[in-house]
This record gives sequence, structure tokens and C-alpha cells, in this order.
Amino acid sequence: MKQFSFEKLNVWQKSKDLSVNLYKITEKFPDTERFGLISQIRRCSISVASNIAEGTGRNSPKDKARFTEIAYASLMELLNQFIITYDLNLITKDQYESTRKDIEEISRMLNALRKSQLNQ
Repeated sequence: MKQFSFEKLNVWQKSKDLSVNLYKITEKFPDTERFGLISQIRRCSISVASNIAEGTGRNSPKDKARFTEIAYASLMELLNQFIITYDLNLITKDQYESTRKDIEEISRMLNALRKSQLNQ
């Protein structure tokens, strides 16, 4: 089976893993959050990985970098939602700290990817 270029990127792999983890965490949220935080968190997390993947399909470095910027913006939106989730006591301190570390690592990786795309 062919492996596409985005699948080889560590930042995409980590973003995908974050999405999977967040799906598992949000499964335990109250039903009242199904159309609120659950939906928002899941869509944002998927958006990060999806925009990385879509950017690899673009031809110009500027276009690639633009999709990396969009992925970063979605990641920041996700962080905001996760902070609110923690403040509402929907997750444990360990879940918050672990996920926040993942988000910080992905943000550094996205910044590095964008710089390399713009320097091509």
C-alpha cells in the first residue's frame, strides 16, 4: 500500500494520535456537551491533521505554508477549548497536562514545518 507524503510527517502522526486520544477522552463527557465541547474539540483536532495533509497536496511552498498556518490556528482553538474543559472539571489534571504537552509539541513542530516550507 502506498504511503502518502503527509503520512511520513511526524507532526501529522502526532496530530492524528492527539485526535484519537481526544475522541476517547470526550467519550466520557456528559451528553449535554455532545453538541458543544465534544463536537468542537473533535472537529478542531481533526482539522489540525487534515490541514497538514491537505497542505502536502499543494504545489507552491506558499500554499503549503498557508495550510500549516490553518492547522496551527485550529490547534490554538483546540487549546482554548481544552482549557475551558479543564476549568469546567470535565477532565483530570493529568489529562489536561498531558494533552497540553502534546499541543505544545505539535505547535513547535508546525512552526518549524512552516519555516521550512517558506524557505523552499
